[in-house]
Amino acid sequence: MIQKASEQILQVGTLEDIATLRESVDLECKLAQGRDGSGALPNDVWESVSAFANTAGGDILLGLKEKADGSFVLKGIENTRKVLDEFWNGAANPQKISANIVREHWVKVITLDGLNLIHIHVPKASRKTRPVYLNGNPLTGTYLRCHSGDMRQPEAAVKRMLAEQVEDSRDAALVRGFNLDDLDVDSLNAFRQLFRAYKADHPWLTLGDQTLLERLGCWRKDRETGEQGLTLAALLMFGQHRPIHEALPNYMLDYQEHGENTSEQRWLDRVVPDGTWSGNVFDFYRKVIRKLEADLKLPFALKDHVRQDDTLIHQALREALINCLVHADYSGRASVKVVKSPAGFYFRNPGNMRVPAEVALEGGESDCRNRTLHSMFLLLGLGERAGSGLPKIHQGWTSLGHKVALIESHTPFEQTEMTLAWGSANDGVNDGVNDGVNDGVNDGVTLTKPQQALLAALAKTPTATAAELASQVGKSLRTVERTLKALKEMGVIHRHGADKTGYWEVKK
Repeated sequence: MIQKASEQILQVGTLEDIATLRESVDLECKLAQGRDGSGALPNDVWESVSAFANTAGGDILLGLKEKADGSFVLKGIENTRKVLDEFWNGAANPQKISANIVREHWVKVITLDGLNLIHIHVPKASRKTRPVYLNGNPLTGTYLRCHSGDMRQPEAAVKRMLAEQVEDSRDAALVRGFNLDDLDVDSLNAFRQLFRAYKADHPWLTLGDQTLLERLGCWRKDRETGEQGLTLAALLMFGQHRPIHEALPNYMLDYQEHGENTSEQRWLDRVVPDGTWSGNVFDFYRKVIRKLEADLKLPFALKDHVRQDDTLIHQALREALINCLVHADYSGRASVKVVKSPAGFYFRNPGNMRVPAEVALEGGESDCRNRTLHSMFLLLGLGERAGSGLPKIHQGWTSLGHKVALIESHTPFEQTEMTLAWGSANDGVNDGVNDGVNDGVNDGVTLTKPQQALLAALAKTPTATAAELASQVGKSLRTVERTLKALKEMGVIHRHGADKTGYWEVKK
């Protein structure tokens, strides 16, 4: 069976495995036989290496021929040494590709039925290595993997990658031409009040506004040029909407509350910068967190004879909202979006994660995009220290039987999405929501037993791949793929995100 190892490297062991392959967001297959049929490295293999490195990693298989139905057959490579030499020579040539991130043990020759197959695993490049580009020019040689193709990136997208590469903290940059008049006084005063409530004896509380801003990292002096002024963090945290939008034309914060009827696109409640409030990140947090927590149950619990009005759910929601705000790339094309619905909560921020999702969820490693924003929330007792926020969200939410999905996508824009979904009845969580799996009827559609079994598996593991689902329900991969297609056409399920990092939503 084709499967992914813990390091997400494709494993191919039989001809049957090859028969089930399809090119995808993390798999590229090429013939690589050359003009004489003995073997040659395809020129466009480097586009795939760049694309996988700049996206989420992937695998390249050489020696396969694509058939009309999109499946592959093994043709083999006679002279594998020649092809491997061409690959390693190119990988070591900075004029061919800017960085060699492929390790020797990730390149293998596999022999099946007397024919040779070359497998190259390309990992996701680190932030400080991206973009991985071709022919010595990042502006014309940078690719991303989109669905099953390699897409050359426009100049604006490449410049964002280059900025990510050199900027440890995006919000520490000086914003030239802005001053204290561009800040919202009420927002800064509200921050002082919360700061005083959390740390009443902190020495910064007696400082004047500009000195306090200096301590917070909102006003700084460039030691090389001597220039001083507001930082981007100051505008984001305390600014008025018009100055923020002048500095960041794509800046947008959006909170929506949806009702039971998911077929209607209307919202019940919405918070956007509309001129009735400052429109900054700090005030958005204060408005939205109250709405997220409004309907949550507060169990009566005592600690040291004091009632505790906080739960793991409250903590997870606060951390998820702060995580969304401090990791956002506010220059990106996507908006910050927070949605509350009967199914759960959705958080989206522009920009991909700087640390791979699986690493971030395990904790211990952090690379916050807006560290100054993060430090200001920490001063109020909000948020978690570096590297512990996402694990706390995951542990707190899933320990109660609910579900967490964390995905990155590159189309149409780079963005990171987190979904905190309420657990279904199948998981033993009584949330009052019928998941439509147990009774064979989903929104008026009668389902077969195999379809019901697959829905139950999806409800339990929404991030499962087709191969993993096949193992869970005891069916062949082809059967599962056909069933998934039928359920999608019936509107019973919907796929969010990429093949590798996305998740399935079971419609209620």
